[in-house]
This record gives sequence, structure tokens and C-alpha cells, in this order.
Amino acid sequence: MVAEREWELERERFHDDATPLNGPLAGEFVDLAARLLAARTVPDVLDNVVDTARRVVPGADLASITLRNSRGEYSTPVRTDPVAAELDHLQYRTGEGPCVHAADPAGDGTARSDELASGERWPRWGPAAAELGVHAVLSTALLPVSDLPRAGALNLYSYRAHGLDAADRDIALVLASHAAIALHAVRTASAADLESAQLREALQSRDVIGQAKGILMERRGVSADEAFDILRRSSQELNVRLADLARTLAERRAEL
Repeated sequence: MVAEREWELERERFHDDATPLNGPLAGEFVDLAARLLAARTVPDVLDNVVDTARRVVPGADLASITLRNSRGEYSTPVRTDPVAAELDHLQYRTGEGPCVHAADPAGDGTARSDELASGERWPRWGPAAAELGVHAVLSTALLPVSDLPRAGALNLYSYRAHGLDAADRDIALVLASHAAIALHAVRTASAADLESAQLREALQSRDVIGQAKGILMERRGVSADEAFDILRRSSQELNVRLADLARTLAERRAEL
């Protein structure tokens, strides 16, 4: 738990005009929130978060986002530089590293190293990252929202050892939270749009099948069940979707 005195100090810092908490940094997050509200796709969300990360975390020279799918497979859909993607993919191959650790649902959601060259935390990945010029890293999980599992991680890389401090960790956590909430909203909206489209298609198919059944009932003098059976068997024999066959029959009834 945070002591009351610590909260008082934080509030004082926030209201102090001399600190960036009441200036450009707050403005960046207000702007990010507005852009995320307008985002309609997952790439839009991720691009906005990574773009903001580069501006609000001074120590971050590179940034990327790792996504983890339902099969436990990792990918890097957005990054500020090809080197960031190379660093991520090296982790996916070796099975060790900050983004793999942070995105693991069984982990604590954060991972950091101030001196990657030592290989103390990640013996294979750390020295390899240092050879690429990166010496410090910070990864923060895209925290789960509602009942969704942990989706991935925001990764920040610095060319300097100890290049990412405690303030950077706090900012990264806020960014990752923004990303997780926006991803949940976009995916929910996309699922709703898909369900709506599927429902419209189902209703349209039902209507056109009803029209085709009526035509067959009139022309052949059969019952509704017999008309549907004719459509079903014809669909199988012609290898044509039942709804498509019914639509053709309804549209070309005068020719039949």
C-alpha cells in the first residue's frame, strides 16, 4: 500500500507548474486518449501507442508492441525501427527476454534490465541485444481487461545502460493500460459489427429461401417442406450454396 505521505507528495508534484506532470506530459495523454477513442482498428491503436511512447519516454530510443494470440504465439505488429522488431523476434526464437516475460500470463507483467550486456537475467538474449546497440530495456504487459487474457506487452529499448528510470516505468504502465483498454474496445466493436453483418446475411438468406420455396410451391403444387427438400437436394447436386440457388430462382422466376 502507498503511504498517505507519498500520495501527498505526488499530489503536490502534480499541481506544481514547474513539473512536466501538469504540462506537456498531461497534454500528450489527453491527445492519446482522443486518438484512441477515434481508432477503429487494432493497427490504429498500436500505432498511436508506440508513437506516443517515443515522445513521452525520453530514455526510449526504440519501441515496439508484442501481441500474444490464443495459441501462445508472439508477433510484433508495430515498431518504431526494424531493430526493435529484430530484438523482439530474437526473444520469440530463444524463448527468453523482457517482452516474452511480460506477456506471459503466468508472470508478474513487467520485465526490466539496466545492463543487458552482462547477460545476468537473460543469458542468450541480453548479450545479443547489446551487440545490436541496445543496453537497457523495459517491458510492461498490456494488462487484461474484463475476462480477456493478457494480450501482449509494450517494449521500450534504450541505447544507454540505465537509460530507463522509475518515471519511465510509471509512464509505460499508463501507456500499456491505455493500449489494453483501447484494444478491448476495438475488438468488441469489431465483433459486434461482424455479428451484425452475419445476422443481416442470415435474415436476407432466410427471406430469399422463402421466396424460392413459394415459387416452387406455386409452380409444382408441393408443400413447403417438399419445396425446401427440392432446394436442398438441388443445392447438393449442383454444389451451389442453398441461399445462392434460391436467389437465382427468385431473380429469374420469369424465365423458368
